[in-house]
Amino acid sequence: MVRNSLGRWIPESFDGKPLVPYADPYSLRPNRQRATRALRRVNPQDVKLLSGGLREAIEASGLKDGMCISTHHHLRNGDALLGRVVREIDALGLRGIRIGSSSVHPVHAELIPFIEKGVIAGFECGVNGPIGEQASRGEIKCPIWVRTHGGRARSIIDGEVRVDVAFIAAPACDLYGNMSGASGPSACGSLGYAHTDAEYAGCVVAVTDNLVPYPVAPFSIAQSLVDYVVEVENLGDPSKIVSTTTRITTDPVGLQIARYAADVIAASGLLKDGFSFQTGSGGTSLAVADQVRRMMREGKIKGSFGCGGITGYFVDMLEEGLFDVLFDVQCFDLRAVDSIGRNRNHLEISADMYANPFNAGAVVNRLDCVILGATEVDVNFNVNVNTESNGYLLHNTGGHSDTAAGAKLSIIVAPSIRGRLPIVRDEVTTITTPGETIDVIVTERGIAVNEKHPELKKELLRRKVPVKDIGQLHKEITQVTGTPRPLEFEDEIVALIEYRDGTIIDAVRRVKE
Repeated sequence: MVRNSLGRWIPESFDGKPLVPYADPYSLRPNRQRATRALRRVNPQDVKLLSGGLREAIEASGLKDGMCISTHHHLRNGDALLGRVVREIDALGLRGIRIGSSSVHPVHAELIPFIEKGVIAGFECGVNGPIGEQASRGEIKCPIWVRTHGGRARSIIDGEVRVDVAFIAAPACDLYGNMSGASGPSACGSLGYAHTDAEYAGCVVAVTDNLVPYPVAPFSIAQSLVDYVVEVENLGDPSKIVSTTTRITTDPVGLQIARYAADVIAASGLLKDGFSFQTGSGGTSLAVADQVRRMMREGKIKGSFGCGGITGYFVDMLEEGLFDVLFDVQCFDLRAVDSIGRNRNHLEISADMYANPFNAGAVVNRLDCVILGATEVDVNFNVNVNTESNGYLLHNTGGHSDTAAGAKLSIIVAPSIRGRLPIVRDEVTTITTPGETIDVIVTERGIAVNEKHPELKKELLRRKVPVKDIGQLHKEITQVTGTPRPLEFEDEIVALIEYRDGTIIDAVRRVKE
């Protein structure tokens, strides 16, 4: 075991791979070339559309024991494809398959029997829900590599993760493989997470419940990247794309946090023409966006872009003229799905363009401000979004670390107490995002400003905003809640938290029951 720069104990290897401990957010440089795949040739008489469905596609792809497959999660908790693919893999007798999907959601609890059976050998992606919880309890054995959205794209592009077969859910697809997510009964909008898989997977299978006449136009993923096309009855339930609230909170605590966060943005000097912004889909985050919207209207400010997972709220701001462009890697609700098919300035982008640290410049590097959530924060501004305070691995990282590293101003919004537990700790259970990339923590009890921003702190104090030292904030909260009993863990590591550059920022250990 070795300590990384944040003092976390990291194994020297995991799942048969040597590890590099996290050092800092920016200094590591890529030392590999882009991954490649074999060229292929399709002649005029060749047919891509397979009548035998997924099973024929799996056989045609050459998938073998121990290989890696991927799907994308744009249907989020409504996805039906990954489970269907794994059932067919099991029926074919294949074992030791690794899952390299862009994310695994609670709906994918159906995979647990296939882990126990040996069909699935591990996850090259973050997991949300029961799979992570059961792994944390030691009830299932499958190594899990939790990556950011940008880190996942990087890992495929630089060859760290080899996706042997990508199964891409295509809400609209033609017989030659041109795909779009903007129309069809399973429309999900952007296919941003699938772009990298389409370019780098050894074999690409387009799976659709909406085969349309050639050509699909406009398309998100082109025919030249697609080996096979198969039809299924349905890809899933698009109504379950909305797996978190997409309404502005009415909770007084959340509204107070939003007002304080808006005060921070106003004091930063960033809210001016050309302003760029990202926020999440939760009620408090949308309340911050509402405050920003009001300030932009009052100041006649024209923003440059909004980005990330796009909600209908951002669509309204685009159509109101408050932003020139939306960069969309994932639609978070059905209004965003509708918009991407009709708004020429609502642009689909890949996860690579969005947040890969090892390209010639990711969109997150151009962000002025991002609003982020947290399960816990600590007195060093480190943030946990992966594990709950009981130690269970229940959440993926998403773009949290990516945007915090890229934005000029990264703001964490969270209630000071959640479930009778303090949000501010001496030390977080798991470090997801390093404190050196977090600028401000906003709770209803006050605002903590990272010491690297003395001028911002001074301006907030001048505006009579309740700024408090992070240690003071921690003390005030624990006087109400008490200090939680430390969690106990076994030595067994069930998952690694990989920073966006591929170094290891923390390890998740089995919870001692």
